[in-house]
Amino acid sequence: MAISLDSLARAERPRAKRGTYFVQTWGCQMNEEDSEQMARHLEGIGFAPAGSAMEAHVILLNTCSVRKKPEDKAFSMLGELALLKQRRPEIIVGVCGCMAQLRAQEIRRRNPFVDFVVGTGQIASIPGLVEEAAQTRKFQTRLALPERKGAVVTDVPARVLPAVAPPRPKIKSFVPIQYGCDKFCTFCIVPTTRGRERSRPTEEIVQEVRGLAALGTKEVTLLGQTVNSYGKNLAEGRVPFSKLLWLLFGIPGLERIRYTSPYPRDFRADLIETIRDCPKVMEHVHLPLQSGDDEMLQSMKRLYSVEGYLQIVQDLRKSVPHMSLTTDIIVGFPGETDEQFERTLDVVREVRFDGAYMFIYSPRPGTPAGEMETQIPLMVKKSRLRRLADLQNAITVERNEALVGETFEVLVEGASPKDPSAGQGYSREFKMIHFPLEGRSADELAGQLVQVRTDKAFLWGLSGKLR
Repeated sequence: MAISLDSLARAERPRAKRGTYFVQTWGCQMNEEDSEQMARHLEGIGFAPAGSAMEAHVILLNTCSVRKKPEDKAFSMLGELALLKQRRPEIIVGVCGCMAQLRAQEIRRRNPFVDFVVGTGQIASIPGLVEEAAQTRKFQTRLALPERKGAVVTDVPARVLPAVAPPRPKIKSFVPIQYGCDKFCTFCIVPTTRGRERSRPTEEIVQEVRGLAALGTKEVTLLGQTVNSYGKNLAEGRVPFSKLLWLLFGIPGLERIRYTSPYPRDFRADLIETIRDCPKVMEHVHLPLQSGDDEMLQSMKRLYSVEGYLQIVQDLRKSVPHMSLTTDIIVGFPGETDEQFERTLDVVREVRFDGAYMFIYSPRPGTPAGEMETQIPLMVKKSRLRRLADLQNAITVERNEALVGETFEVLVEGASPKDPSAGQGYSREFKMIHFPLEGRSADELAGQLVQVRTDKAFLWGLSGKLR
């Protein structure tokens, strides 16, 4: 009987020796990977995963500060946990991540029941803080003492990866190759929450990916705030991002390499050639545009022009004709006029992205853009977002419809959550594709590369049949 990677992962999770934990994550892929590290640290001291926060003994909130909405969600969940802690005073609550880095004192003031607040660079301190909180709780209970205020740890040094537990077997894994950012876009809080740009040593990355592949990982996504600027200021000397990709290409068992997010100014010819020539590097690039107007890009302190961006797109599609392109776009940045917004729509029409993450500008305290006096009314921002989304969604459907009848290589991830009789996975071009299992087991197919001929197109992707 075949054993799927998912079932193997479940089997290898530790039994609860000391209790259970739950990690709630908001934000980007870097936050998701941080949460994985938190889980491994907690499992290293005897905790096992819980099904929900309500059942857990240790609850960690891994927060995001890129926009206001995830911060609001974090404070809302803290309100719910305050009520839970009244019923179960023994639980341990920690707030981690970008919002913790930025607003630690406010979190403590508004939520005195929180046991500790941990920033982005101190994930390795979590086991010790949990141990300390557990011992303090016993001491307070025995002597009927009032609760003390929780610890705050928000320095931003180089991150320490856990050695207490091996990675879990997974089909797809995130691998951070770089922390922090040196670009200082006027709308972005990341340099404050994650520090200046720091690249991990090349051999350390190669060994981590080699270990993941040995455990069954078929696809890795390399993470960095500006991932293609990797390799500066390394003790070993500068290592271009393209060279790192070729080093990973040689790892046995690894089938696919993705990365996010590259920065347009650092997108050079050697990377385009690597995408074209390296069989394991996928034909998909997520290249943030943010605005289609040069004055807006300057105000955002995005260090490229619309013309330069379009040249990268042209070079990519010339080298790899079936290249898939996705992007990020902000609407309603301070001072954006109707004409400047229309230029963004024009660029979207010209490039014809396969998909886009589209956002209303959200002022971030402590950023230059947050202090600008030319803030755009919310109703105007919402109207612009609707127009942009309508345009991009129509283009996405049209591009997907043009792919009907083609055959794609799909990495099977398992059964569709909405239809257990169908399997699902992504193509090399990052198109989600569903297909009938036709009596086959999703667990048996998970982790395999299959060929699917598409027959229908949707906004979310395509469907088809196994060949």
